[in-house]
Amino acid sequence: MAYAKKAPKSNEAFQKLKADLSAGTPGCAYLFYGEESYLREYYLGELRKGLVPAGFEEFNYHHMEGKDLTVQSLSEMAEAMPMMAERTLIVVTDFDLFKLGEEQREKLIALLDDIPPYCCLVFVYDTVEYKPNKTMKRLWKALSDHVEAVEFRAAESSDLVAWITRRFRALDKEIDRQTAEYLIFTCGGLMTGLVPEISKIAAFAKGKTVTQKEIDAVADPVLSAEVFKLSDAVAQGSYDLAASILGDLLKMQTEPIMILAALGSQLRRIYTARLAIDSGRDKYWLMELWDMKSDYPAKLLLTAAKRTTVGWCADAVVMCQVLDRRMKSEKGIDAVGELKLLLVRLGARRK
Repeated sequence: MAYAKKAPKSNEAFQKLKADLSAGTPGCAYLFYGEESYLREYYLGELRKGLVPAGFEEFNYHHMEGKDLTVQSLSEMAEAMPMMAERTLIVVTDFDLFKLGEEQREKLIALLDDIPPYCCLVFVYDTVEYKPNKTMKRLWKALSDHVEAVEFRAAESSDLVAWITRRFRALDKEIDRQTAEYLIFTCGGLMTGLVPEISKIAAFAKGKTVTQKEIDAVADPVLSAEVFKLSDAVAQGSYDLAASILGDLLKMQTEPIMILAALGSQLRRIYTARLAIDSGRDKYWLMELWDMKSDYPAKLLLTAAKRTTVGWCADAVVMCQVLDRRMKSEKGIDAVGELKLLLVRLGARRK
């Protein structure tokens, strides 16, 4: 049975921010959060360009850290009139609104209820995780009524491929869709991490069109990509290749417990792919199950799963779980040695 591709969740606040900026009518208060810091910084820059005239940044642009900041000082800053401009821009980083004491919380509610129309206030969650607490009903209502909470998510696959293509073109290089998807798989789907990788690859590439070999030569792969190669080598019964990849991960000072966790997760995905094959399900089922943004990793999973059996996958997942418990509970365990032994046992089961 075929499954329809899962439609992406709407991001209305993000679309509204783009529309506000395009119309030149940004709101009075925003809250920026999410994993895609590249987009967050880009739109902060767009706000600044639209609101703060060049040469008057000292008077009309204020950037404050949340640590030790009081709502009183924030309110005084918000009430200060702009100079030679229509509005001021205040950016507050890592000011956890839901951890304020009652007195500060009440002052914040008062500020949000009456933000001066000439002020644009932006709360940015960077190193602090955004965890809204709806039990604080009065604060939550003030935020819902007056603040546009904008989540900066990882881009959808088609948007990200188009963006990668534009970045390479700006560096006088070309990249086809399949190679762009390979880059995403290798280096992750966040623009923040892809920007330096694209620059390196473009500088290294000899010809006009970027190849997968050139990506492999200079790109720094994310842990998930390396562990996929590791799990695929194990599934093929290639212990030497698996040991080599494990050695590379250890040289990069990746903690053994992190490698094991990633390996266990990847083997679970291969297990589900094997189940999909045996039950007649397709790549879209896997994409929905694992919330994948493109079919590229789903196709890789299906290819890897074809080299296995359900029994081997089930045993592999259990072996990873057992070793995970041992690493977390036994003192003095040789984590590296146990990881190597796990690969040997997985390879032996494969034969």
